[in-house]
Amino acid sequence: MEWIRRNGPGILACLCIAVPAWFLGRTFEVVGGPVFAILLGMVMALFWKEQGRARAGITFTSKKILQLAVVLLGFGMNLSSVAKVGAQSLPIILSTITTSLVAAFVLHKLLHMDAKISTLIGVGSSICGGSAIAATAPVIGADDEEIAQSISVIFLFNVLAALTFPTLGGMLGLSNEGFGLLAGTAVNDTSSVTAAAAAWDGIHGSNTLDTAAIVKMTRTLAIIPITLVLAFLRTRQEEKSVRGTGVTVSLKEIFPWFVLFFVLASVVTTLLPLPAAVTGFLKSASKFFIVMAMAAIGLNTDVVKLVRTGGKPIFMGFCCWVAIACVSLGVQHLLHIW
Repeated sequence: MEWIRRNGPGILACLCIAVPAWFLGRTFEVVGGPVFAILLGMVMALFWKEQGRARAGITFTSKKILQLAVVLLGFGMNLSSVAKVGAQSLPIILSTITTSLVAAFVLHKLLHMDAKISTLIGVGSSICGGSAIAATAPVIGADDEEIAQSISVIFLFNVLAALTFPTLGGMLGLSNEGFGLLAGTAVNDTSSVTAAAAAWDGIHGSNTLDTAAIVKMTRTLAIIPITLVLAFLRTRQEEKSVRGTGVTVSLKEIFPWFVLFFVLASVVTTLLPLPAAVTGFLKSASKFFIVMAMAAIGLNTDVVKLVRTGGKPIFMGFCCWVAIACVSLGVQHLLHIW
């Protein structure tokens, strides 16, 4: 009961924002529920300055519910399906992920940007948008404003990609397979990948949606090595910072245990024939919890500061987005797909 008294008001506030954001996202899929949740949360934060008793529950939602969403995401990952179809797209996926991370690192140095925001934008652009940011943020110790900044940038170019790629693919003369690979590697959020592929299929009478979705799922698996490497690097960095002070740094405290549960959920889905209704419910729950967490992050975000400091992150997001699309097309050309 004490836990409910402490966290209930804040969780309820996030839920009240998440429900309309969820339905808005279902109506405007190219934008998605998480973006609406952040926006609604930030607008409410302008008027709700003193959150009082709700503060603890909002923090709980932005941290723990976000991690739960990543774990449940694993139930949508059938590793055997990914291995069969996704392996063919592996050279493109590895090339685009590497390109985005390198671009983010170089721009971080050149523009003297915050390291955590740069990491989140690089990972979010290259892997799977909001889900990758959700998995990475706890590992690097990012705060809610850094998460909100990164999510906003990622979803801006995500929407642009979903709207422009079907036309761009037609102008470039991409095959159905080629467009499926482009959408799966250069569009981040699942709903936007679906929107882009569905628009292409409507124009060309094809079925690229399955290809794009499996390529997108294969990219999502990169969450695992990325978060583990970042946890190791953060441990090394903190060990250096406390060297000679007698303070010890524990990898156990930094290690992203929720990512292991994500892997376990993927293995369960692959090995056990769970009913489609069950996996469908768990995938929907994962998406809804991400929307709830984004509502909490919006409530903890200073929208004025976000706008004032948004120039460099937007430029970085744009560079990563363009680089990923160009590399995806370039590798397709080398592989004689395009």
